Amino acid sequence: MTPKEIAILAAKALDSKKGQDIKVIDVVEQTSLADYFVICSGSSNTQINALCDVVEEKVNEAGEATLHREGHRGGTWVLLDFGSVVVHVFNNEAREFYDLERLWQDGAVMDPAEYLE
Repeated sequence: MTPKEIAILAAKALDSKKGQDIKVIDVVEQTSLADYFVICSGSSNTQINALCDVVEEKVNEAGEATLHREGHRGGTWVLLDFGSVVVHVFNNEAREFYDLERLWQDGAVMDPAEYLE
């Protein structure tokens, strides 16, 4: 799978569990950390964990391994690293505090029509 396909698959998985304010940002020109960041909010620790679980399940089923999962126990921000794609799932307060959309504002934000039904 291409990095874009992985990012779209992750965004669709987040949407399937009612993830809020999903953003897919192409950061290939801004950093060597990843090609895409997928950012999403969850309304509770339970939902954040469910969102992360479904992303891992769908992306792993597609043949891409989860390289690292960070923050699972804290419940405010979970990072899933798939190599070329990094998924960030926040509660609303943590998302506002870290404001990754502002930090990576030079990246190209993908049109949600490309990944949301």
